[in-house]
Amino acid sequence: MRLKICLIGAGDIEYHYFNLLKIKKEDFEKEIEEIGKVLAKTECEILLLPDRGVSLEVAKKYKEYGGRKVIGTIPYSDKEFGIEHLKTYIETKVRGNALFDEFIDTNNWYKQDLIHCILGDVILMLGISLGSMGELVYGYYLYKLFEGKKPEVKAKRDIIHPETLAGKRISYSTIIYKPFIKDKLPYEIEKYIEKFKGRLYYVNDSKELMYVLKKLKNL
Repeated sequence: MRLKICLIGAGDIEYHYFNLLKIKKEDFEKEIEEIGKVLAKTECEILLLPDRGVSLEVAKKYKEYGGRKVIGTIPYSDKEFGIEHLKTYIETKVRGNALFDEFIDTNNWYKQDLIHCILGDVILMLGISLGSMGELVYGYYLYKLFEGKKPEVKAKRDIIHPETLAGKRISYSTIIYKPFIKDKLPYEIEKYIEKFKGRLYYVNDSKELMYVLKKLKNL
C-alpha cells in the first residue's frame, strides 16, 4: 500500500524555526533534506497546501529524490480571500519539472483548514504553529464525527469530501517530528487522539521517521 502523507507545519520559516526554535539554518536544511529523502524512499505520496513554509521545502526535496506524487490542496472556489497568493507556489518547479502532480479542490478556506488533514492516511507534523495546530485538531474532530463518536451527528467521509482517507485504510495516524517542535502536544490533545483510536508517534530523527512509515505501511 502506498501511504498518503499530509504535511503540516509553519509557514514563516525564518521566524518559527530560526528565531523561535533557535535552529541553525544549516541544521534545518539538513533535516529537510533527510525528511524528503525518507518520504521518497518509502514510496509515499505527499499532500500539502501550495504555500510558503516547511511543507513546501520538504516537498521540493521529496521530488528531487524521485518522490512519486505531490498533491496540492487548494480552495479554488473561495470568494473571500482568494488564491492569488498561492499562484507562485502552485507553479513551483523542481529541476525544470512541475512540483505538483495533482490538485484537490477543497472549495473555500474554511473547509480547507477543516479537511486538509483528513485527505491523507497519516499526518506528518513539522512544526506547531497556529495554522498547523488548527489543521491537526480539526482533522481529528471530523474523524470523530464520521467514526460515529458523536452519535447525534451523522457524517460520512464521502459527504465531507470524496477524497477523504483518514482511518479508511489504516488507523488514523500522526507523526510529530521532534527536531521541529519545542515540546510535545498538549496533554489534552494527546488524550483526545487516543480516545478516538488515533495513533500518535514522536520521532527524533529521519531514521525513526523511516521506521514508523514502514511500520504503518505494513499494518
